[in-house]
Amino acid sequence: MNVWLLLSLAIVSEVIGTSALKMSDGFTKFWPSMVVVIGYGLAFYLLSLTLRQIPVGVAYAIWAGAGIALITLIGWVVFKQSLDLAAVLGIALIISGVVVLQVFSKVGGH
Repeated sequence: MNVWLLLSLAIVSEVIGTSALKMSDGFTKFWPSMVVVIGYGLAFYLLSLTLRQIPVGVAYAIWAGAGIALITLIGWVVFKQSLDLAAVLGIALIISGVVVLQVFSKVGGH
């Protein structure tokens, strides 16, 4: 399987797990808690597979940066959490860093 697809699936799994973590209410709700465990388990498994071809620093930076951006978007849309200008600028810088790694880095299994 394509390493970038695996990394994308790892990111999506982590975002699903983190979203469910919010809904688990401190692990007091069974089904959201199960989604957390499965989401994080799958995310780390898929991330480990990407590390066969992508250096750990690059893979983790992309995984974490994309996850931060996506979970912030979900927090804003689904959980109605507000974002101030500093948060939006910070997220834009993170996304910019991920794009630079993807487009210009020669160390990332391209």
